[in-house]
Amino acid sequence: MTTFDEPATLSPAEARALFRAGTDLPTTGWANGFTQTNLIAVPDFWAYDVLLFCQRNPAPCPVLDVSDPGDPSTRLAEGADLSTDLPRYRIWENGQLTSEASDVSRWWRDDMVAFSIGCSFTFESALAAEAIPLRHLDQGRNVSMYVTNQECEPAGRLHGPLVVSMRYIPADRIDDAVRITRAMPAVHGAPVHIGAPSALGIADLAKPDFGDPVDPLPGDVPVFWACGVTPQAALMASRPPFAITHAPGHMFITDRLDSEFRVI
Repeated sequence: MTTFDEPATLSPAEARALFRAGTDLPTTGWANGFTQTNLIAVPDFWAYDVLLFCQRNPAPCPVLDVSDPGDPSTRLAEGADLSTDLPRYRIWENGQLTSEASDVSRWWRDDMVAFSIGCSFTFESALAAEAIPLRHLDQGRNVSMYVTNQECEPAGRLHGPLVVSMRYIPADRIDDAVRITRAMPAVHGAPVHIGAPSALGIADLAKPDFGDPVDPLPGDVPVFWACGVTPQAALMASRPPFAITHAPGHMFITDRLDSEFRVI
């Protein structure tokens, strides 16, 4: 019998039901083989800015679905509700984080437009299938994420820095990790940087801006992928009046298979 102690074996619907009931945990390693997404929801008078920002910055912001105004449903999972079915949300006002919650239905306005953005957790099953270790999973931690010194291409009123996720990869498996993730551009694709975190303005890998610090093993190299938390950094920089996002590492689990997003 599938239990909560086996999150990788849960179906997406089972995982979403747990989150709807109040379970609050990072989703890395959950519902193995199914695509996860980042969330950013804004009033409709900011939606074009977000869409244009995503179009101009496809590596950190690959859009998989956009909702109709006020509608928390998504074509990525029948019967799901984007206002209740993530483990943790963030509420933003004028670029400031004002609250976190496990249910944002009371904040969901009639003019909210939700963007579901590809997540790098999706390609982790492909890495694991080729025996590439994932240190954060082995250590029971959320993936490390960092704000970089690289600016995204601005769009309308939206601007901000690139955010990256980092995974320690054994040096002799880096080529394989690049090959595997390059084939999945809808979930961030190939790494944007390998090694030398200082080149991205990252001073200390042990102090991530989001997520948890992860310990490397001998021979590991830090590898960085564009991250779907980038829109949250843009919210902080651009200060729209209101927004709802996922909490970093606490994703929406869709009914879509990871394999659907491989293009090579």
